[in-house]
Amino acid sequence: MLQAADFARRRRALIGALGPGCAAIVPASPVRVRSRDVDYPYRPDTNLLYLTGFREPEAVAVLVPGRADGEYVLFCRDRDPQRELWDGKRAGPDGAMEQFGADSAYPIDALDEVMPGLLKGCDTVHYDLGSNPAFESRLGGWLKKLRDGSRERNKAPVQVAALDFYLHEMRLCKHETELDCMRSSAAVAVDAHKRGMRRTRPDMYEYEVEAEIVYRFNQSGATESYPSIVASGANACILHYNENESRMRDGDLLLVDAGCELEGYASDITRTWPVGGTYTAEQRSVYEIVLEAQRAAIEKMEPGAAILDPHHAAIDVITRGLKRIGLLKGKVSKLVRDEAYREFFMHRTSHWLGMDVHDVGDYETDGEPRKLEPGMCCTVEPGIYIAAENSDVPKEFRGIGIRIEDDVAVTGSGHEVLTAALPKDPDEIEALVGSG
Repeated sequence: MLQAADFARRRRALIGALGPGCAAIVPASPVRVRSRDVDYPYRPDTNLLYLTGFREPEAVAVLVPGRADGEYVLFCRDRDPQRELWDGKRAGPDGAMEQFGADSAYPIDALDEVMPGLLKGCDTVHYDLGSNPAFESRLGGWLKKLRDGSRERNKAPVQVAALDFYLHEMRLCKHETELDCMRSSAAVAVDAHKRGMRRTRPDMYEYEVEAEIVYRFNQSGATESYPSIVASGANACILHYNENESRMRDGDLLLVDAGCELEGYASDITRTWPVGGTYTAEQRSVYEIVLEAQRAAIEKMEPGAAILDPHHAAIDVITRGLKRIGLLKGKVSKLVRDEAYREFFMHRTSHWLGMDVHDVGDYETDGEPRKLEPGMCCTVEPGIYIAAENSDVPKEFRGIGIRIEDDVAVTGSGHEVLTAALPKDPDEIEALVGSG
């Protein structure tokens, strides 16, 4: 569980990186309307959550290095017993200081009045450009107010710069307390997948397995970190399938890509299991290629390796495997060079993972693939997808879609598979499917 000291440490690090003469502004995510007078469940802005732990809408955090009255200012909704009766408790400005460590706090209604004064004398305002056009317009109004004031013109910021250069780099390498949160999220997702495997039976609908998985998330106080993919048969060849409404047939494979968010941190797992409890010979042969590719890729997750090294390892194994079972023909080196594998494996093997399921961070530095460092977390998720309408392959292989995905943290000496407790050996999976 993250503590107030964790958020304070992050703010100090960002303030130190920005230095004097700067300010950073981080607004809350707006509330989104689902339909008519019903809103989507509120999910806090990740950057605001990372720096403050504050989860309410209608809030703005401002960091001003060197400010005499305190460097951390938080605007939030004022206490309102009538609105709290309908919408839940609010921290209010007093709570922003007492519970969330703000040096100063103001009602959000005072934002237009107070903000120009906070920005006065700053050379640069840092903001997540392009994330909230309405708020950017408001920011432009504050800067214009300063520049138009005859006495304030020389104290107005001269530029607005991207905040992500600093903040995304901070978020990329996880502190040990963050890794503990990710381990907790991974543990819940592992249990949820096991539950899904145990409850799977032929003739169930995909959404029934989804319900078993989401039940386990909610039972643990977690939510989905993304819409779950529960894809049986040829649906597994649709990479972002999420209808989850087909009846599952004996002999089908079921690809489940589901993760949860707990304490603000995401997990992201994929397993592929036989609906009837037994892989066919063709399904197992493809599965074992993907499993070998994933193991080879995970071995490349170590300090100093490039972020693309796991992908290249997976490509080599998959290409050799597809040739071995007759779906590709030719010299392996040429097949790799010509990207012949892309007919069956068309996505990258890894993406950053953290507070967002596709977490922030550059994949290149100075035009080269990024080198892995301790604290970086990635998915490792190779797959093979053989379209049902692909008449160039034997009929027994058509409609097979398999992906195996784990969450991996880079350590000082190698890596830690955060989701290692979830079986992926085909014999272990067959023993688990339909057992509960």
